[in-house]
Amino acid sequence: EVMVADVISGAPGELRHRAVRVYQACRNTMQSGSGKSNRWRIDFDNLPGGGRWENPLMGYSSSADYMQGTRLTFRSKEDAVHFAEKQGWDYYVQTPTVERIPPKNYAENYVYRPSTLRIMRTK
Repeated sequence: EVMVADVISGAPGELRHRAVRVYQACRNTMQSGSGKSNRWRIDFDNLPGGGRWENPLMGYSSSADYMQGTRLTFRSKEDAVHFAEKQGWDYYVQTPTVERIPPKNYAENYVYRPSTLRIMRTK
């Protein structure tokens, strides 16, 4: 049993029973490495009455929700779930999707295949 710490934490009352998402982040698409992709994160969901608006000059979306940009990182899913339970938050776990990337080899472009006709154009 988890003793809830939201009473003695000093956090505002709006944070109690706040919906959070526990997930494992995928790797960055701009990089080939898998750094920090084994960590689990907690993100706060948008509040229905969070006062969202769009900046007319730049087009950025803004919000009155001060927890929108807060992201917590944990080493395991169990640590993240335990922290969410201890804070008294309603959480849901998003299961990670693992996509297998097939290995690519440059030499495969020039392997002879009897069923395909390769047309070479020089101009």
